[in-house]
Amino acid sequence: MFHRTAAQLKSWTQSYWDSFSFVGLVIATLFFCGSVTPSLLPRPYFVQGVLSGFSLAIGYGVGVFLVWMWTFLELPHPGEASAKRSKLISVVATSLVFVFYIWRATEWQNSIRELMELPPVESADPFRFFLIAIIVACVLVAIARILIYGGRRLSNALQRFVPRRIAITVSTLVVFIVALFIGNGVIARGLLNVADRFFLKADLLIDDNIERPTRALACGSEESLVEWELIGRRGKDFIGGGPTREEISKFTGDEAIHPIRVCVGMRSVDGENGRAELAFEELKRVGAFDRKVLIVATPTGTGWLDEGAVDTIEYLHRGDTAIVSAQYSYLPSWITILVDPSRSRRSATALFDKVYAHWTTLPRETRPRLYLFGLSLGSFGCEDAADLLETFQDPINGAVLSGPPFPSHQWQTIVASRNPYSPIWMPTFRDESMVRFTSQKNMLNTGKPWGPIRNVYIQHASDPMVWFSPSLAWHRPQWLTEPRGPDVSPALRWYPIVTFLQIAFDLPMATSVPIGYGHNYSPSNYIDAWVAVTEPDGWSSDELTRLKEKFQPAVDDDEVADDD
Repeated sequence: MFHRTAAQLKSWTQSYWDSFSFVGLVIATLFFCGSVTPSLLPRPYFVQGVLSGFSLAIGYGVGVFLVWMWTFLELPHPGEASAKRSKLISVVATSLVFVFYIWRATEWQNSIRELMELPPVESADPFRFFLIAIIVACVLVAIARILIYGGRRLSNALQRFVPRRIAITVSTLVVFIVALFIGNGVIARGLLNVADRFFLKADLLIDDNIERPTRALACGSEESLVEWELIGRRGKDFIGGGPTREEISKFTGDEAIHPIRVCVGMRSVDGENGRAELAFEELKRVGAFDRKVLIVATPTGTGWLDEGAVDTIEYLHRGDTAIVSAQYSYLPSWITILVDPSRSRRSATALFDKVYAHWTTLPRETRPRLYLFGLSLGSFGCEDAADLLETFQDPINGAVLSGPPFPSHQWQTIVASRNPYSPIWMPTFRDESMVRFTSQKNMLNTGKPWGPIRNVYIQHASDPMVWFSPSLAWHRPQWLTEPRGPDVSPALRWYPIVTFLQIAFDLPMATSVPIGYGHNYSPSNYIDAWVAVTEPDGWSSDELTRLKEKFQPAVDDDEVADDD
């Protein structure tokens, strides 16, 4: 009995192995090899395993499709002797490539880690990630085979009524549509609902260290129009955090006032317009329009505003600031931007329109200077909020936008129209009077005069949120041309489809690297940007250096933001 079972298992295993396409396996191996090369961010072995598993499965699918197309077009097949010789050469060549790429995997990962000031790893754990890759690939191939089996059954049924090629074409199209419907309509939607519920529960968490404000003019206080319990976790962090008047005065040595922070959560009121109206009324209640600087800030997906951005501007203007924000999602930016990025734009536009409409009625001599701020998906949302045609007669003063994600239309237009001598990762735009870019190194002091509107983009060459694009699957990106960014591995190469997968897998890990790289932006960069855009009074270069040093522990902190 045992021997019969063993023989049957051996026979089934051999039959299953023989069912694989040789060409598909060769191309799958090449896709796997490409997946272990460096991308924008270092990868732990389990992420590498899942990425390589997807690469194996997709590479195998490409190989099978090419064989199918060859057969479908009824092209000639090589003879038995030529086929055997070709297989032998292919096996030897592919094996050598496989061994070489596995051998270089650790070195390639360390090439990124060195640039990001991370300690090198002794090994990329090739055995672990290879095992994970095989499991993931087998599951994906099994799902694909089930769909193909269904397509064959449908094709056989259709051939009774239509010619063979038409039957194959129709059945293939039906299977593709069904797979797309199941993937997007069932699996993706189910995962999205699970993620939405999870992050909603996270938003409901109350940090015991954040106490409800007691000052009457503070947002969320008993006198506030915004209920403290409904602001949300990130909103509470924003309202309850930041420097006090005493802390600012002690640091600057000058008299300061309490900075104003207003935030409305998703549960505060339904709809973007409702939240904008509530935030606007709260701004009027707390006297925000009497401040020197007023900032309409669009947060990331979860409602987070980077402390390095908002705290620094309050120090620079000695508390004479007001910052207003409205939450529009519970999900991290990288999920929201793939599902419904328009949430950010609708929220930013609604809030800006309310603030701007009132701001334009105020005397120009006494009203606050009006700015926009956005990080990540917040940058995407607010870059189009101040429509140039609508604000032309009475424009705002400027904006600071960091980590603009790839769908950002205004950013794309500026980068595409950059001066021809400037690289895409650090472009210059026309005479630089209206828009400038900066990164780890301050690039804003160009010596050229600013115009009346000052806009600064902060972006890292290693930020996948900025550089991901569907076109990576078939087109080599411009950010890989020389000279490339200072935090991009010199070993990074473009491979069709594979590079698209690599950067896509970088998205969820965009904030898993130290501050100053990837999607983690440094307080020092924000200070440079705010100084260039808002021109705070009374700050010498030595005092700005001291302010940067004050926020330096945040740069060296091992913890990274978890919003994206």
